[in-house]
Amino acid sequence: MLALQSSLRRMLAPRALVHPVCPSFATDHRQREGTFYEFCTYYLKPSNVEEFLYNFKKNVHLRTAHSELVGYWSVGFGGRINTVFHIWKYDSYAQRAAVYKALAKDNDWQERFLIPNLPFIDKQESEITYLVPWCKLGTPPKEGVYELATFLMKPGGPALWGDAFERAVNAHANQGYVKLIGVFHSEYGLLNRVHVLWWVEDADRRAAGRHQAHEDPKVVSAVRESVNYLDTQQNMFLIPWSFSPLK
Repeated sequence: MLALQSSLRRMLAPRALVHPVCPSFATDHRQREGTFYEFCTYYLKPSNVEEFLYNFKKNVHLRTAHSELVGYWSVGFGGRINTVFHIWKYDSYAQRAAVYKALAKDNDWQERFLIPNLPFIDKQESEITYLVPWCKLGTPPKEGVYELATFLMKPGGPALWGDAFERAVNAHANQGYVKLIGVFHSEYGLLNRVHVLWWVEDADRRAAGRHQAHEDPKVVSAVRESVNYLDTQQNMFLIPWSFSPLK
């Protein structure tokens, strides 16, 4: 009887739950490499857009003295107008913290741009992203315009949807009407979000190429597989400013 009670106690006792590491949520070399990209979106007051951008153009050298600007655009359509979108590159979180600490002490930056232009900003958003493992930052062949396609994917990260998403992106890139600049996966901000930044010569070239791509069986097949992991998508047309490294 005692042996039976002892056996029952062992069976009913709480056990430590051991969960295997799910590869779809595991980190990969993005974090270990350190380099990340901050996506900054400023929603400007309509009456002050031109003044804000003129002032930034005049003082951009004060800001880029502290960290690397990847690109700076106005939203043409596909999103809220009177919006500027810019990407900054950092090698580590420590570097970013040091940059913002230095900016707070940079009297020229504070007095010539930040303080007088803060009233022009209605709202700000910041998102930290990494390039996905299979993508490096590209460069455009010449000056043009850009499209930022933003996808909200099902939870799981690149280990879950990466292969299918890569095939869909490359299927479009192989059509030749656009140039892939980068594929970015959110780390801080709205999670499970992926941004694909494209360069294209002009909006009409993009429209014609997109129409042709959607009639290609390879593109259709790749996209059909990828959308199994997709919740929502938004595309924004971006116009680079003259001081933007990506033009």
